[in-house]
Amino acid sequence: MSRDVKIVKPYLTTQQAALLFGVSLQTVQNWTKSGLLDFWKTEGGHRRISRESVTQMLSESNLLADTKAADPAADETQSTKSVKILVIEDNLDLLRLYALQIATWAFATKITTATNGMEGLLQLGSEVPDLLITDLHMPRMNGFWMLQVLRSIPKFDAMEIVVVTGLDKASISKEGVLPKGITIFPKPIPFEEIKKISESLLAKRQQIL
Repeated sequence: MSRDVKIVKPYLTTQQAALLFGVSLQTVQNWTKSGLLDFWKTEGGHRRISRESVTQMLSESNLLADTKAADPAADETQSTKSVKILVIEDNLDLLRLYALQIATWAFATKITTATNGMEGLLQLGSEVPDLLITDLHMPRMNGFWMLQVLRSIPKFDAMEIVVVTGLDKASISKEGVLPKGITIFPKPIPFEEIKKISESLLAKRQQIL
């Protein structure tokens, strides 16, 4: 009696990975370039993505939501041992990338997101994060105007602000004025630099305590 044996290949195509994550092909390609997904190229130049790395990233993405709300009794402890981060970015694929990458850091984080300046201000009204990461070009209220508003409100003076933008310095100067004391990084997202800033914020809090 013959049996059909289905062989599971140790890799996925870029299209298959994009379908699993629910993102565009370009986003998956960017993830491979940034090292988030292991891949190799065939002789024909096609990407083959490690199935194991895809599985790991999917599990990290799911755990991110679960672990943040898993123990409500630990909220007070978490507030002193984790970094609260608000990311404002209108590109949903980039928001997903932020969440996936930050979830791999060795220290605890609490992440909230918004897709434009107006939504970001509403989030800030309910909780002030340690670190605000924002784009500049966004619908409804852009980053230039939002940051001017924030820097006029004393309760946000201690909040660290990082701008990650596709604009160069000349374009930023031409399009608007940013308040002083804001760190500006060009895209692609410099996760290592943002991680260092987050670690510094956590270290400062622990020194105070």
